[in-house]
Amino acid sequence: MTRIDFHSNVPDRIAYACRLTRKARAANCQVVLLAKDRQELMTLDEALWTFAEQEFLAHVMAGDPLAAQTPIILTDRDDAALPHYHVLVNLTSATPAHFARFERMIEVISSDESEKIAGRERFRFYKQRGYPLTHFEADKA
Repeated sequence: MTRIDFHSNVPDRIAYACRLTRKARAANCQVVLLAKDRQELMTLDEALWTFAEQEFLAHVMAGDPLAAQTPIILTDRDDAALPHYHVLVNLTSATPAHFARFERMIEVISSDESEKIAGRERFRFYKQRGYPLTHFEADKA
């Protein structure tokens, strides 16, 4: 069963997603980042190359010919064909259709009120279905 972690009150979702991805890669995890739209996808793509001066996180878009050999995949499509299902970082305000294929999912929620409301709805959805949940508040971590 998918383990689901909620990270709330995140001031900068893109930078936070980069740090989560770096941490997951340090633990030898394969990661899929699901962006809310094409603009966020492009921002995330750039950030993964530049967020830390001495490092970068090599990645490709879902559907790229190198996706099967790349541990970090980016997509803004919930129905994208993916080469691995280890960790999903959800940056959208919706419940990903195929989240249960993943070993772990991380929900990144900003301090925006509409995101909080959508996050609470997803938390209830997962809880009602018996998924193991944890919650971290970014400003208290």
